[in-house]
Amino acid sequence: MTNNRPSPVGIMRLINGYWATGVLAAAATHSLFTHLEHGAGSATELAGRAAISERGAQTLLDGLVSVGLVELHEGRYRNTPEASAYLVEDTPVSLAPFAKLKLTHMGALTDLAEVVRVGGPVKDAVVEVANNPHWEGIVTAIAAQSVPAASVAAEVLGLADAGEISILDVGGGSGIYSGIWLEANPAARAVQLDWEPINEIARRLLAERGVGDRFTTIDGDFHTTDFGTAQYDVAVYSHIAHQEGPESNVEVFTRLRQALRPGGTLVVNDYVVDDDRSGPAFPLIFASEMLLKTRQGSTWRRSDYRDWLVKAGFQDVSFHTAEPATLVVAR
Repeated sequence: MTNNRPSPVGIMRLINGYWATGVLAAAATHSLFTHLEHGAGSATELAGRAAISERGAQTLLDGLVSVGLVELHEGRYRNTPEASAYLVEDTPVSLAPFAKLKLTHMGALTDLAEVVRVGGPVKDAVVEVANNPHWEGIVTAIAAQSVPAASVAAEVLGLADAGEISILDVGGGSGIYSGIWLEANPAARAVQLDWEPINEIARRLLAERGVGDRFTTIDGDFHTTDFGTAQYDVAVYSHIAHQEGPESNVEVFTRLRQALRPGGTLVVNDYVVDDDRSGPAFPLIFASEMLLKTRQGSTWRRSDYRDWLVKAGFQDVSFHTAEPATLVVAR
């Protein structure tokens, strides 16, 4: 009798998915993608440059070929285009630091089954902790994720030709939006609202970019700190809405609308799912992290954002792709 069962390989790959995180993080830790980019093409060469064992180098190469980040070409290893673009160190969009950071988060997944049962974190929610001693590593590792979205937003808004505008970045973290937008528009000025230790990091990073003289900060929690009234031309709220519940998002969007001058624009960047929750793939699975780490967060639908923004007083809401995120532009 013919066996018509599908192959179990795909299921096995998913069950052992943590191997991919481990291999990627270990490779990033030892700068393998950077060494590959600079011409190392064998386990022996990589071992020498990275100061690791040859056995370890070969094992990582095998794993990276398996997950599609490294390929063999005429007997030598090289980065795939994706690895070359996003995993080589010391580039504005490098995700290598983020890969290393995520390896430290893997243990939390052992709680997920119980978190699903009770509907929220079984330990203290860790997303909103002002005195987190690891902010330096976290803030800088996460910054690279927002570079493509910030660049897309600058084009969508025509910021380069917008003249003397004032920008408010709520929960701006590394200041990556302000940095990119102030570089694009030498007449613009930006204000970031975030916790004091994070603002200190942002001020240093923007000074290094050469735009620190047009960047100021307000220390505080965006839930309770006044945004002001009719003070800004553009406001940005990036990767925060997924941590908040519907009522909180409406409340913050309403205060952001009040903070904007007439004709002002709010830019929301986040992992947004389709209205029928059929995709996109990354935002769908990211909801598990919000269940694990927040009391009310999730990955919200396009219709949710549209409804919240209309309630907050915005009239025109549009969506723009910035994979794996979506830009929501409201006027």
